[in-house]
Amino acid sequence: MFDDVKQVSEALRLQQYIATEEISTVVFLAEKLGKPLLVEGPAGVGKTELAKAWSGASRQPLIRLQCYEGLDENKALYEWEYAKQMLYTQLLRDKLSDLLASAETLRAAADRLGAEDDVFFSERFLLARPLLAALLSDEPVVLLIDEIDRADAEFEAFLLEILSDFQVSIPELGTVAARHHPSVVLTSNNTRELSEALKRRCLYLFVDYPTREAELNIVQMRVPELNDKLARQAVEVVQGMRRIDLKKNPSVSETIDWAKALVTLNADSIDQKTLETTLTVLLKHESDVRKARRQIMRGGDDRYESRGPRRSDWN
Repeated sequence: MFDDVKQVSEALRLQQYIATEEISTVVFLAEKLGKPLLVEGPAGVGKTELAKAWSGASRQPLIRLQCYEGLDENKALYEWEYAKQMLYTQLLRDKLSDLLASAETLRAAADRLGAEDDVFFSERFLLARPLLAALLSDEPVVLLIDEIDRADAEFEAFLLEILSDFQVSIPELGTVAARHHPSVVLTSNNTRELSEALKRRCLYLFVDYPTREAELNIVQMRVPELNDKLARQAVEVVQGMRRIDLKKNPSVSETIDWAKALVTLNADSIDQKTLETTLTVLLKHESDVRKARRQIMRGGDDRYESRGPRRSDWN
């Protein structure tokens, strides 16, 4: 699909994802080696967006499994469509006498009835959830297993067969192997330690908050209508906020939202008033908002006019 790392970087950029050389290299290797990719890092640094961008770059549909506490294999893999099975049961009951009428022996009648049982538990009545849908897809797909750290350890153990052999066992059907090996991306916010068995099956990538220049490039790409001066000021503010002790640092997506808010407000600079009135676009905890406002008050209007805050304002 891609011959080198540079092509991967360019393909991701066309999907408006600016990848570091490390990210592009690990994505390239995961695809070439046919290995799942485990992406860890703080919330909001673009882990899920990487899977979406790779789906677009590789022109493969994205199938997403959102993990949560209590998720089990039935909800992630498949379930039987009981309503259809009940309709089939009624149909079978109505046709039962016709089906068995020509059977000469009891064994022959039992064999005919047994054959109908096989149809009862078949793909006709199987409702595929994300994991099985990825295995049964008629074309290669990108399978995103999002926030795997939110799921229980039991579910993580269940995934091992899929990640190792790209197959799964269904009691009523037997072993179902993938028609095409999906490109698997797992993300984790590090809320709990993942098992060594899971990590062994994956290539590993840690994605941190972007550098100042990288985040500026992201803002300029995603919000091109924001002038360069204001974009630099906005990124400087966000980078500074991540250096103070906040409950939740502003994510890259929140930086983009704030840039869009500045455009909507027709702001021509980030002065103290603009910063104070739009803080909640960046910060989502009241304690963080109060802490940031105290930092702003120490600065004063004259320190924000025309150039934005200095790095020392947030130290």
